[in-house]
Amino acid sequence: MNFLANPMFPVSAFTSAWLKQKNDSSTAQASDAMASFVDPFGVGRAAVSYWRDSVERSVLYLDVMRQRGNQYLEHMEQTKPNVLGFDTEVLMDGRTLPRPTNYELMRVLPKEGTEIDPQKRPFVVVDPRAGHGPGIGGFKPDSELGVALKAGHPCYFIGFLPFPEPGQTVEDVVESEIAFLRHVIELHPETTEKPMVVGNCQAGWQLMMAAALEPDVFGPILIAGAPLSYWAGEHGKAPMRYTGGMTGGSWITAFTSDMGDGLFDGAWLVQNFERLNPANTYWKKQYHLYDNVDTEAGRYLDFERWWGGHVVLGGEEIQYIVDNLFVGNRLSTAQLVTRDGRRIDLRNVRSPVVVFCSRGDDITPPPQALGWIRDLYENEDDIIANDQTIVYCQHDTTGHLGIFVSGSVSRKEHTEFTANMDYIDVMPPGLYETAITPAEKGADADLYERDYLLEFMPRNFEELDRAVMHKPEDDRRFATVARISEINLGLYRLFLQPWLKATITPEAARWIRRMHPIRLGYKLLSDRNPLSVPLPVMAEMVRKNRHQVSSENIFKAFESMGSDQLVASLNAIRDVRDSSTEKVFMNVYGQPLLQAAVGLYGDAHVHRRRPGAEPEHRRFVEQRQHTLGEKYAQGGPHEAVMRSLIYVLGGSPTTDERNFKRLRASRAELEPGIKLSEFKHLVREQFFMLKLDREQALNSLPVLLDGQTNEAIDGYIQHLDHVFAASGEMTKNSADRFTQIKALFDKARPRQASKSANANAAQAPTASVEATPTQPAQKKTAAKPKTVAKPNADTKSKTDTRSRNDNKPQATTKPKASEQAKAGANASDKSNDLTNQASVTESKVKDEASQSASKKSTVTSTPEATSSDTKTNAKSTTDTRKKEPTKR
Repeated sequence: MNFLANPMFPVSAFTSAWLKQKNDSSTAQASDAMASFVDPFGVGRAAVSYWRDSVERSVLYLDVMRQRGNQYLEHMEQTKPNVLGFDTEVLMDGRTLPRPTNYELMRVLPKEGTEIDPQKRPFVVVDPRAGHGPGIGGFKPDSELGVALKAGHPCYFIGFLPFPEPGQTVEDVVESEIAFLRHVIELHPETTEKPMVVGNCQAGWQLMMAAALEPDVFGPILIAGAPLSYWAGEHGKAPMRYTGGMTGGSWITAFTSDMGDGLFDGAWLVQNFERLNPANTYWKKQYHLYDNVDTEAGRYLDFERWWGGHVVLGGEEIQYIVDNLFVGNRLSTAQLVTRDGRRIDLRNVRSPVVVFCSRGDDITPPPQALGWIRDLYENEDDIIANDQTIVYCQHDTTGHLGIFVSGSVSRKEHTEFTANMDYIDVMPPGLYETAITPAEKGADADLYERDYLLEFMPRNFEELDRAVMHKPEDDRRFATVARISEINLGLYRLFLQPWLKATITPEAARWIRRMHPIRLGYKLLSDRNPLSVPLPVMAEMVRKNRHQVSSENIFKAFESMGSDQLVASLNAIRDVRDSSTEKVFMNVYGQPLLQAAVGLYGDAHVHRRRPGAEPEHRRFVEQRQHTLGEKYAQGGPHEAVMRSLIYVLGGSPTTDERNFKRLRASRAELEPGIKLSEFKHLVREQFFMLKLDREQALNSLPVLLDGQTNEAIDGYIQHLDHVFAASGEMTKNSADRFTQIKALFDKARPRQASKSANANAAQAPTASVEATPTQPAQKKTAAKPKTVAKPNADTKSKTDTRSRNDNKPQATTKPKASEQAKAGANASDKSNDLTNQASVTESKVKDEASQSASKKSTVTSTPEATSSDTKTNAKSTTDTRKKEPTKR
């Protein structure tokens, strides 16, 4: 293999002769016999094979690194670099807005063979601007954009340029994203659904700010790996949250921006990410390429094109982010106020929010992704009172980048999120957690529409706290860091910043950015380095005559063992570093003397009050409850069906999209003209009524169905049964609730005396009955059941029209009916009693009808009673006819 040291060595004759000798079977057999005699255990042969393979891998590895450097230089020379794997066209340029920004809105063009349905909800992906360039949300087919395009959604992408506009702020970027979404809505007048918006990492909290300011332009929001509660975290994990305290606050951010002449180099952010996992940064990632250089080169270069595409942030932007979010934690507590006086309160978000995080994420762990829920709300009822739907999903193992980069995550989680967004959009308010079940593990796999099923489980704050792990004593420590940060930043701006600004020039700042260690790592291993000239020739020769060693080689096994030992050592060093950092942070900022020195020890403001505990918010909740309390008996059969559906599904521990799809299909048949937004309003309103007063909401079902025929009521029950059957067999609790609903629906059926009952009544023996004021009403009941459904007009109020016109056969059965309706609002285990009670009431009605018919033959001999009865019932009939159009 000496020819590898000199790429100009004429090796063609040598290699051809060697290959010819290799192909000679007799010579090969003789060589193997000789080698076995000289090296009976094969150690020497294994060593030579390993040495040859390692040299070849080294050449190929260095050539891949050379390609990486060339790729970096080419990428940075582009004016609008991105790593999107799809063609795009620019629709709006943020530089043309009233307050210019370096963001732009692009339409994603589908690949050939992909059909887009313009009637479907638009899909918008916003990439993070945290040191890297744009495009990671759609740089391969199995990505967020890829799965949305496969589903037929019109897709859009919000990206950015490498350098910010002069004077650009975070608020300007938020306003730009709002303008982009308004433009997307204008492009799709044929659909009433608002765009679904996906925000990755830093873009997630930025979108939440925009949705809090302009909630009307957002559809469902998916935030993937986005930190919103920056003080939250589990002890022993998430060491990045201690960075602000260990550096003395945000003065170091201002110093770095001043060194860049007002610009903050994103390479510093990338370096912070890499320091979190030194084993992966300094060895594991590079060794994985070296070990699999024959197959991993393409994947490695694709990822490095994004990882090395560093961008620049404005100094004012990054200072705002660090002061208000990373150190101050003001977003999740509604303390941020815009320059025009608007408070950024995440409770104003009206769209469903899906939070996707991972337990394997050391940059945005679940406590930081979910802690904002606990910061804003007292309990799950507070979420419901704010008319918010919050869904969270926790992956078990994937890292931060895997949440929005991994192909397996895109094929599973993101595909299910995209397919279920319409269902999530109409889900009742509350807190839910998702679980994804593979089809092969599902009990009713034949009902699955895809490879997985996304199920939604209601959660309470006790279950949420298992993921958030909130510790009130940590709040005092981080509040101390925030105070010290303000002090140190003020001292820096007073003493050091003026001198630094006078020294740094634009050329000096540009030279400092070029000399950053990460940037140099790409440039030194590129074609600009003269030492890399022979690498492509040597790599080509190795590829033509590759001798790859098997994993059974003993020296290859020793190499893998050594690599694992090195990774374990680096991880141990990292753990010692992180634990030491945590102990120093806790001990220093937990000192009562230091907390008192910054004005926090014993201060009531340290224990942050939730915004939801304010008096004005409580008045808002009370007013909303009062408004809903007046709507229980308002509506018709559609409200009754939806209320029943929500009640029955509430008895199941999980729900999924299959019920929604059948409901939506049936809704299209029942009400073809209703829009999804109107349907969503109907679902949420009926849910609130059940939540506010379940007993009254259920007792009002017969009133909503008043005037419906038996055939119509049977159709509504069949419609509900069809929807419930979509997700397989119902649970016992849900089945009991459905039985209860059927009994309440039966109460609304029109009851008329049958001909056979009248015939039996005519043949009954005559009895002597004393004429009483109630008997005339009983007599007329047998003759005209519809008319006598009301009590006497002179003894009852005329205002309760709907409750008095229930079309019941006799007034004497009304107490039983109210008892039955009241029992129907109890727990589901009483539903069987309700059914039995209904049958008993039916038999009593028939007996009383027979008795009233027999009384008629006796009482008719009294002229005064007859005339009085005729007048009373004539008046009752007239009143009923007058109110009949209103009832219809």
